[in-house]
Amino acid sequence: MSAPAFDPKNMIYRNLGPSGLRVPVFSYGGWLTVGGTQKGDIVKELMKTCYDNGINMFDNAETYASGQSEIEMGRVIKELGWDRRDIIVTTKVFFGTNRSEKQNTRGLSRKHIIEGCQASLERLQLDYVDIIFAHRPDVTTPIEETVRAFNYLIDQGKAFYWGTSEWSAMQIQQAIEVAKRLNMVGPVCEQPHYSMLHRERFEQEYEPLWRYENYGSTIWSPLDSGMLTGKYNNGIPEDSRFATNKAFFENTVKELNSPEGKAKIEKVKSLTKIAEELGTTMTSLALAWTIVNTNVSTCILGATKPEQIVENLKALEVYPKLTPEVVARIEKILDNKPALPASYNRRDESGKLI
Repeated sequence: MSAPAFDPKNMIYRNLGPSGLRVPVFSYGGWLTVGGTQKGDIVKELMKTCYDNGINMFDNAETYASGQSEIEMGRVIKELGWDRRDIIVTTKVFFGTNRSEKQNTRGLSRKHIIEGCQASLERLQLDYVDIIFAHRPDVTTPIEETVRAFNYLIDQGKAFYWGTSEWSAMQIQQAIEVAKRLNMVGPVCEQPHYSMLHRERFEQEYEPLWRYENYGSTIWSPLDSGMLTGKYNNGIPEDSRFATNKAFFENTVKELNSPEGKAKIEKVKSLTKIAEELGTTMTSLALAWTIVNTNVSTCILGATKPEQIVENLKALEVYPKLTPEVVARIEKILDNKPALPASYNRRDESGKLI
């Protein structure tokens, strides 16, 4: 078992959006790993390494490994005997445990939200989750029904908060407004993809939500499935996600071999030089860059080995080194900062931007 990379007490915590829940800036998720490629003792090693190094937040979903991810995480939580008050557990409903399931075992109807949550709790062997997410928007279900169903779970003590994942800003705003009208609890956070190479939705579309609603976020794929580690700079290694999950990453691999993909690789190579100047790795630089954005409540890690978790957490040492000057150099290389519409800018009485 790897020794702690740093004192867990030094973990940085942020409020999850407008809520009072304090979450670590780095959390651990089971997507594509736990219950799939990683099963048994290795899952315990991964989660214990997280906990010992200050990561006490664990993300899951009913659809991850067809429910096996929740089973694995739940087993480990029980076996390690952690005080439930010391950890934050999240899950998501929408897809069911199998994408070919029947109509009412997926979506965001009152029926599936409540039954799906209960099934997740049974797999996790828990009485409640801290946050339950709507894994995708459901245009076939009235938003009021969805809001009421998540509030039912909160009222029953099966969840403390609810959030969204890959919803549009307009859909999120609608849910917030419906909850206000009904005097109910609205969603407090979004779980979107965000990284150095994937910025537009987070920084442009969601910007009014960060500014006006103080909405939170639990970002996924901060390393773009490994592209930002530099491992794909000279091709696709046999043990990489792109190689071991060929069907899932088929389109990503095609992009990697396209002119646009090759341009991204060149950016990674240039960014690696900055990482070396800072005495760190490209991985740590990419992870630290995400939490420079204070709209990131927590960044979900997806490591498959305990030593990767320890390595990833070195980003906390890099974070203070990302001065405005260093960030400006990074921005020059990335050259992909989304422009905000003029209507997003607020001015005071003198006309100065605020």
